[in-house]
Formats: sequence, structure tokens, C-alpha cells
Amino acid sequence: MQAYVYKSLRKADTYVYLGARDDFARLPEPLRSQLGSLQFVLEVALTPERRLAREDVEVVRGNLAARGFHLQFPPTVADPMTDDWGTDA
Repeated sequence: MQAYVYKSLRKADTYVYLGARDDFARLPEPLRSQLGSLQFVLEVALTPERRLAREDVEVVRGNLAARGFHLQFPPTVADPMTDDWGTDA
């Protein structure tokens, strides 16, 4: 399965995977307006063996098959106050 990845120019670190290149009609209008302009960044073959940096390839494939798109949101930022960095206890 091929996927075409676009980054939102309005929402930092937000990406849209589409099942067909430039098939923005798949995106609901409220979502399209929130994302703003989308810039093409990558074409990728989503095979079961494929590893993605921040997404589960099976979830992406399922969303593309079911609705024609997948959204990748920014990673959550860990609270540095909850990390055990430098503690000697």
C-alpha cells in the first residue's frame, strides 16, 4: 500500500497520510480548515515489515483503507519534573 505524506503548514508536527496523491477531498472540511495548507513531504510503501518513526504501520494502513487518510499528531512532551534525571536517591 502506498501512502503520500503531507505536513500541515499551520499545525506544527502534524502530518496527514493519504491513500492517493493530492486526494484532499478525503479530508472532512473542518479538518482541512484546521490544518491549513499541506505540503507534500514523502511517498512511502506501507508494507507490514515497514517501520515508521512515530506511528504503527498497521494503524496507518487500517485508517487509509477505512477512510482514505491518517493523521499523525505531534508527540506529547514529557514533563521534565516527572523524569528521574540526575537523582541520586
